Amino acid sequence: MSGTRVGVGAGLELPASALAGVGSRPFGVYVHVPFCATRCGYCDFNTYTAGELGTSASPQSWLEGLRRELDAAAQLLGSPAAQTVFVGGGTPSLLGADGLGQVLDAVRSSFGLAPGAEVTTESNPESTSPAFFDRIRAAGYTRVSLGMQSAAPHVLAVLDRTHTPGRAVAAAGEARAAGFGHVNLDLIYGTPGERDEDLDASLDAVLAAGVDHVSAYALIVEDGTALARRVRRGELPAPDDDVLAARYERIDARLEAAGLTWYEVSNWARADDPSARCAHNLGYWDGGDWWGAGPGAHSHVGGVRWWNVKHPARYADVLAAGDLPVGGSELLTADDVHTERVMLEVRLRTGLPLDVLGPDERRAAETVVADGLAELRAGRLVLTDRGRLLADAVVRTILT
Repeated sequence: MSGTRVGVGAGLELPASALAGVGSRPFGVYVHVPFCATRCGYCDFNTYTAGELGTSASPQSWLEGLRRELDAAAQLLGSPAAQTVFVGGGTPSLLGADGLGQVLDAVRSSFGLAPGAEVTTESNPESTSPAFFDRIRAAGYTRVSLGMQSAAPHVLAVLDRTHTPGRAVAAAGEARAAGFGHVNLDLIYGTPGERDEDLDASLDAVLAAGVDHVSAYALIVEDGTALARRVRRGELPAPDDDVLAARYERIDARLEAAGLTWYEVSNWARADDPSARCAHNLGYWDGGDWWGAGPGAHSHVGGVRWWNVKHPARYADVLAAGDLPVGGSELLTADDVHTERVMLEVRLRTGLPLDVLGPDERRAAETVVADGLAELRAGRLVLTDRGRLLADAVVRTILT
């Protein structure tokens, strides 16, 4: 995304126009935990194993840096209370319940939490237990997101996932028993070697777990990953678009029949409970503000976007020297903001308001409707079932 560079380096300069609306827009805090026990073959996130870090960084040095960043962030923004907190990674559960409690304490002591704040942590099923869930619930977490990916052992093996089939479902049950009303399971579909019956088994397990939220993502072969190298060498076939579309339709039909309705193209939640939807992610999709703390984390406030330096050692060192760990930033133009609004809101079940579109874009939207990819509902453009499969094409049609 093009834009004017601002505040690159030691500090961050936010224009008065960006700061003026802080607190009036949705505000969340994202915390990036960069640690993983092993590296999954498909993952290109900013994560590090203990062997890759050596002695250059540790959870303790990261936590000290995190506290410094959150304190500086709150001072810069005027301490708006966090309406949502999302601890992601990486593998946040590797911090243990005590470590996750310290993370939330750092957010509380800097920004504070708004009444009824949604507080989520991602967790690897293998690094959780009933005691873990009891303790993070007591610490103030309200929502857990568990990486399941698949119930088929050979699919997990292709993805280099270390958890055993069945553990994710067991962990979801443990979280619910600990008092978590909101539990998400993540699925990945379209992995080489996955069969229809493998996906059906995964969906059976998800529905048996009784969770109120499911995220399902088509496998993307990212450049630079071990999976990409295997595909390039011909050891594995690349995901097939037609197969991915059929799998998505299969997932949607099963979840809808069980009372889980899509609210974003890749996310389903209990239809009878609006609080089952992930409020933090809705903040992203609805153009809210968020501060991303941690190595490589991205932030957005009032049309300014920035991102932190990636390596945990560099991150901690910059903060210890009294500077914010900004690796780069940009001021979004009006065209940038409009483009992103179209890209994100088209993906929502609530749809895109037609009145934000220019004349040419409205004509393009009429073409999308004529092609059966969207419908007009109360002045909004809403994707049809077929349109969800082609959401990116819909966006391209509107914007070009």
